[in-house]
Amino acid sequence: MSVDRSINFEREAGFAIQILANNDYALGIAMSNKQSVIDAVTNISAIGISLNPAKKQAYLVPRDRKICLDLSYIGLLDLAVASGSIMWGKAELVKESDDFRLNGFDKPPVHERNPFAKDRGEVVGVYVVAKTHSGDYLTETMTIDEVNDIRNRSSAWKAWTEKKKSCPWVTDPGEMAKKTVIKRASKTWPKADRLDKAIHFLNTDGEEGLETIRQQSAVVAGCPEEVLSAWCAKAKTATSEAALSKIWTDGLAVIKPYKDVKSYDTFKAVVSARGGELKQKPADANTIDVQATEVKGAQREPGADDELEADFQRQMAKENAA
Repeated sequence: MSVDRSINFEREAGFAIQILANNDYALGIAMSNKQSVIDAVTNISAIGISLNPAKKQAYLVPRDRKICLDLSYIGLLDLAVASGSIMWGKAELVKESDDFRLNGFDKPPVHERNPFAKDRGEVVGVYVVAKTHSGDYLTETMTIDEVNDIRNRSSAWKAWTEKKKSCPWVTDPGEMAKKTVIKRASKTWPKADRLDKAIHFLNTDGEEGLETIRQQSAVVAGCPEEVLSAWCAKAKTATSEAALSKIWTDGLAVIKPYKDVKSYDTFKAVVSARGGELKQKPADANTIDVQATEVKGAQREPGADDELEADFQRQMAKENAA
């Protein structure tokens, strides 16, 4: 279930179909990997933003033979406002011919420029200013060198330099610079779980974070609630036993490294319950609808995955004995 009552899975699925229908390449990827579309829409609902093109909060992009969710800097600011962290926020690029001045910690900055100038020069920095509910202004600035340092250490940029694998840092550098400064600024804003989840998603699944962040995300004590909730939601929306089997296998691979028996039991119970429902009423997987999650080659039923379960239980016993 979405954390924002104005967001619902069915409507977001409709937006997803609309977006994919307008891009033949993306539609082809979606048809060959329907589960990735379900995953993207599930994450949208879990974070609490929308694929509505008019809002420009999030997008679906083909990457690595799957459909991936990408959040915009507008989406991050909207989340910060909707979650109550700030009253409003605005991010802007600063160019060579601009006049930019800070006015202390509790006043908005001055940014004078000619928006109609054909050449304002190269980008020299980026900033975000936010107004808090107490009436203060919080401004975070980054030079373009600081932004590029973050970019150069990100997984996505490394994939571009090493394999020429396109990424938003290549196609939309200005947007990425704004997202980078918003991520940094959010650390000083009043805490908001929804915004934190969105940034965590971008730094891990979105490959925008440093490689060390992505590696550390899998080495934490206990399975994060948002991870467990996302996989349980996927299991509940599976419309075939083959798709459910794939979700079970993939979800177990994500949850197992946390060594959290309680989360494992919860996920298993949800999968088992959905498996019983599907046995009573088989789903029709021969549709283009995003809820058709049939996965070719997935033959094992969740309850029959004894080897993975036994391996998990052995690891749990070893950890408890240590």
